[in-house]
Amino acid sequence: MQKRFSLVIVVLALVLSAGSVSAQNKIGYISLQELIVAMPEFKKANADMADYQNALQQQANEYQESYQRLDSMFVADSAKWTPAQKQVKRRQLNEAYLKAANFSQQEAPKMLQQKEQELLGPIQQKAMQTAQAVGKENGFTYILSKEQLISFPPGDDILPLAAKKLNITLTKPTDAPAPAATPPAKKP
Repeated sequence: MQKRFSLVIVVLALVLSAGSVSAQNKIGYISLQELIVAMPEFKKANADMADYQNALQQQANEYQESYQRLDSMFVADSAKWTPAQKQVKRRQLNEAYLKAANFSQQEAPKMLQQKEQELLGPIQQKAMQTAQAVGKENGFTYILSKEQLISFPPGDDILPLAAKKLNITLTKPTDAPAPAATPPAKKP
């Protein structure tokens, strides 16, 4: 009986001490996406990505035009060719088609993704390191991702602190709901 009583006392002491320890935790949150979008490096990387995407699209168009040119020549001139020439030209036509399709469907998206990682990776890392530094400097035990939270108090948002540390100004979010229109007054 006395062993059970001591066990209950120990468990109760652990529960109470855990409650006091958790009360000391300071939890903040940040939207890394909002921070990244506000960074000047992101604007440059975004412009570079658009240029790169346009270059890839131009290359895909050139492959497609090359295929269409070969196809037109094949249709127009195939009556004059020997069966062996037709076979060679058909193989060239198939290779041009596969090259265009492979580039558009596999190579270009892969190249675009690699470029995105190359350009945005350092920016994301800088944002993450800034959030961690701001959290540490301001005594936060945990920094959570705002996008994963359902409910949160505005006072625990470290985004303004992180922006200040990076010397950037934040714009007001434009996704706030518009005020409800008042219904017109009824005439009696």
